Amino acid sequence: MVGHEELPGPGPGARSRGGWRLAIAMGTVAVACTAAPHPAHTATLTGTLTLVEHGAQVADAAAAIVYFVPEGAARPPVAAEAEIVMRDRRFSPRTVAVAPGSSVRFPNADPIRHNVFSVSPTGRFDLGLYGTGRGRVQRFDQPGLVRIFCNVHRSMSAFVLVLDTPFHTAPESDGRFALTGLPEGPGTLHVWHPRAEAWSRALRIPMSDSLRVTIDVTLPAVPPHLDKHGQPYRDTPDDDRYR
Repeated sequence: MVGHEELPGPGPGARSRGGWRLAIAMGTVAVACTAAPHPAHTATLTGTLTLVEHGAQVADAAAAIVYFVPEGAARPPVAAEAEIVMRDRRFSPRTVAVAPGSSVRFPNADPIRHNVFSVSPTGRFDLGLYGTGRGRVQRFDQPGLVRIFCNVHRSMSAFVLVLDTPFHTAPESDGRFALTGLPEGPGTLHVWHPRAEAWSRALRIPMSDSLRVTIDVTLPAVPPHLDKHGQPYRDTPDDDRYR
C-alpha cells in the first residue's frame, strides 16, 4: 500500500493564493444527457490557463492538472495504468493524474540505469536501480500528491496526483482545457501545477462562461530534495557507474 502527501485542501468559497488571478470571459457550456444512475444532465466546463513568471508568460501549461470535485454523490473514478517514461534523463510526462488503486509504469528508455523513488511522508517507495526496458510498476492507493525523483540524477522529478474524482484533465500546450461530463450542481474547481501554489474556486455547474485562469509561477522547476537515503546528491554524478 502506498500512502501519499495530502493535497492542500480548499476552503469554502473562492480561494486565490500565491498571487493567482482569475478572469471570466464569455463562452459556451455544452449540456448533454446521460442515463441513470448518473445525474440526468451533465455539462462541459471550458477554460484557458496562463502561467506568468516575473511578469512574462511561460509556455509549460501542459504540466498542470485541472480537476473538479462535485458536492454530493458522483460516479467513482476508475483505476487504470499510466506510464511515465525516463528518456534523456527526464521523466515524460512530468505529471499524471490517476484514480486510487491505479498503477504507474516507469519504462527506462535511456542507455543508463535509473532508480525511481519517493520519500513523500505517507508514500515512500523505491523501485531500485534498473536499465533499459519496460521498467517497473508502482501502485498508488491513497489520494494525494506523490513527488517522485531519480536517485541517480538530481534534476529528474515527476508528480503523480491521485484523485478521488473522475473529472480531471491536462491542458493543451496553449493552456486550453475542457472538463466533460460534469454533474450539474455545486462543486470546487482545482488547478495544480508543479511550479505554483495550488488554486481552487467554488462554482456551480453549468456555467454560462468560459474561465480564464492566470497563475504566478513562483516555485523552482525541481523541488529541493535529498537522495533516497536522505543524503545530498553528488554535484557531478558519474553516469558510467550506472551503465
